[in-house]
Amino acid sequence: MNFSRKRKRQAPAVIIIALIDVLMVVLIFLVVTTTFKQQVPSVKLALPESSQAKGGATEDPPLIITIANQAPHLYIGNRSVTSSRLQDELMAAARGNPTMKLAIRADKQAPIGEVVSVMDAAKAARIKNVSLLTKEDNSK
Repeated sequence: MNFSRKRKRQAPAVIIIALIDVLMVVLIFLVVTTTFKQQVPSVKLALPESSQAKGGATEDPPLIITIANQAPHLYIGNRSVTSSRLQDELMAAARGNPTMKLAIRADKQAPIGEVVSVMDAAKAARIKNVSLLTKEDNSK
């Protein structure tokens, strides 16, 4: 009988190059599939405080108009608009969605005339649901 000799087994080797390749593919996948929240980074606002502020998510998010205290004052989403162009923009948006909600996010020091012009433009565009965004009053 011929028995083979026991060979000394080598310890398994980890192929680090293959691991790096797999990690790079996973990293690229995560970067490509990540969504980023769009905000207006150049506009810093100090929202007014309200003791009656209500928070909560809604099914149909409103169109947000930002009113800053420095020119340019008006922003729809993340792009600036003039007060003369605002009414046209709101009418076009209301035509696309008749049950549209409008939220005004105004700075404490924003000119009140700009707030009034936004509300007038919303009324001319026949937008029924207009609200003001505030933050909760924590001074209690």
